[in-house]
Amino acid sequence: MTNGRIAFQGELGANSHEACTAAFPDMEPVPHPTFEDAFEAIKAGDCQLGMIPVENSIAGRVADVHHLLPSSGLKIIGERFKPIHFQLMANPGVKLEDLKVVQSMAIAIHQCRATVRRLGLKADTVGDTAGAARMLADHPDPHRAAIAPALAARIYGLDILARDIEDTHNNTTRFMIMTADADPEPPAAGADCVTSFVFRVRNLPAALYKAMGGFATNGVNMTKLESYMENGAFTATFFYAEVDGRPEDPALQRAFEELTFFSERFEILGTYPADPFRKQV
Repeated sequence: MTNGRIAFQGELGANSHEACTAAFPDMEPVPHPTFEDAFEAIKAGDCQLGMIPVENSIAGRVADVHHLLPSSGLKIIGERFKPIHFQLMANPGVKLEDLKVVQSMAIAIHQCRATVRRLGLKADTVGDTAGAARMLADHPDPHRAAIAPALAARIYGLDILARDIEDTHNNTTRFMIMTADADPEPPAAGADCVTSFVFRVRNLPAALYKAMGGFATNGVNMTKLESYMENGAFTATFFYAEVDGRPEDPALQRAFEELTFFSERFEILGTYPADPFRKQV
């Protein structure tokens, strides 16, 4: 897809905005305040795709997204891994020695705490990295800076005073590319693929152990298995999982047959090409 609109959560200049631009430079990135709003825009057809973060190498999974995925009615058609870099930015003319306060998301400030501590800055948490940059542009302050992606500095006319200030440089976020198409075009033949699915095991002794047995006996590589509470119940019976391969592969077919025998719910959320970034790590 080379045109149309792609939804993301956050404000213009956010990491998700950068991910949209890198993956689909010809599509219009459309910001939404919440993940629910972004998902709804895709389902309603206002946006043809969505770029949704699902996990970060430092912060872990994006819990809200994993709870929304199974009930979203959307399909996963791709993944992108994006190295995360944070910039310290301020209003034009402000110098490092002028700064007293830095504003950003709590997680962004935490991931840049060495620089924040070295500069002796007081942290002021806000809801969004790009929003921190926008607020600084809307209300200039010679003693205040923002931590945000480089794109935010360009959009809001701020100067970058220190680049790539994250404490660890292997900070990476994984994004899912979503569509409302119930039957999307399958990945190209020969491509290494990942299949994402959810399931709920039956209330039987050792049901999870038996449900997972088919993947081992058929030599299917499971790369992710996570449990979730449903409706506030303290029972870990609902699972999100990812495996290498396509559902039509004979080995994966047999593994899914065994899984469904011991499950009361099973749904494939998508089969998509593995991002080449996986092989770089």
